[in-house]
Amino acid sequence: MQLTQTPQKDAIAPEAIEPSRPAAPPGGMGLIDDLVMALRFFSRLPTGDSPHQKPDLNRIAMALPLASLVIGIGPAALLVGGTLLGLPAYFVAALAVGAMVLVSGAMAEDALADAADGLFGGHSPARRLEIMKDSRHGTYGVAALCLFILLRVTGLGAVAAISPLAAGAIWLAASIVGRSGALWLAVALPAARPDGISAAAGVVSGRSFAVGAVFAVLLAFVLGGPATNMLALGFVLVATLAVIAGWTALCKRLVGGQSGDLIGALGGLVEIAALAALMAFV
Repeated sequence: MQLTQTPQKDAIAPEAIEPSRPAAPPGGMGLIDDLVMALRFFSRLPTGDSPHQKPDLNRIAMALPLASLVIGIGPAALLVGGTLLGLPAYFVAALAVGAMVLVSGAMAEDALADAADGLFGGHSPARRLEIMKDSRHGTYGVAALCLFILLRVTGLGAVAAISPLAAGAIWLAASIVGRSGALWLAVALPAARPDGISAAAGVVSGRSFAVGAVFAVLLAFVLGGPATNMLALGFVLVATLAVIAGWTALCKRLVGGQSGDLIGALGGLVEIAALAALMAFV
């Protein structure tokens, strides 16, 4: 049963892979260049008029924690500011989540919906990948999408009603851990489709992932620590590792690899797990 249709066919828009702008010249391997590449790959934020480079996940992995901070700072500020101004916490949380959807180009939302449809709606690896490539969303996808948004809004709203600053801080921490942790899928599994977006963006080395992951954990400690405590941060690590391990095993068993949708979906799942762990200690 097909319910809705979106223009996206995978977690990343095709123009991110083949932009209309001229290709960048060789070089440009510094942190700023990698940050711009990560922002262009994972968001719709303006990044200037410099030529686009072909996305390279191996480079993006190391700059992604900082890019996630840039992506999330606006929606988090809206959550904090709106609540401090006296607006109802759940209303502001819904606005903030909507802002995050716009800033990120609905990548996690579309990926999670496609992944749910494909993994649970198909009966063979080939059929599951075919369903994930279809831009239309079925019952599994719509249900996953609604639950993802609902969990974000209710969780953030509940915390914002107690402490707006804590809500903004733990959301930033959870989103940073989510995006960086999801790239483990590109380290552990081969591309499920040779012509897919994740395959075009290259593989992630264990070293690049480790550098990005350490940076993400440090940022999560800096942001989430003052709002919670060390025990909460320990629970975040446990919850994150459990979700990543479980999703990696599921993807390997059902499709034999990874794709842009599966990576994006894992990012959303890890964000919810980290958010839940942090909320319990606010």
